[in-house]
Amino acid sequence: MPIKQFSVIFPISASLVSLGLVLVHAATHGTAHEADEGTAAHLFQILMVAQIPVILFFAVNWLPRERKGALKVLGVQGTAALAAFASVFFLT
Repeated sequence: MPIKQFSVIFPISASLVSLGLVLVHAATHGTAHEADEGTAAHLFQILMVAQIPVILFFAVNWLPRERKGALKVLGVQGTAALAAFASVFFLT
């Protein structure tokens, strides 16, 4: 399984960028609740939702071919997404 495929790289990168957005926003603006969601919140939402079809595409194409390797990649993608969501949960 080529690890440099878009369907492998994009979800992991999107989750890590989302995590970075949350951490930078918390560091610069604090963790107080705001009346309106800012740009960082909207970018986080777009990045997290945009990776769902890419992950589904990857799973449909690679799980039947190479189950063990695909499950490892899905695990890494899931861990990256969980880290991004956990940062929102714990910092807000």
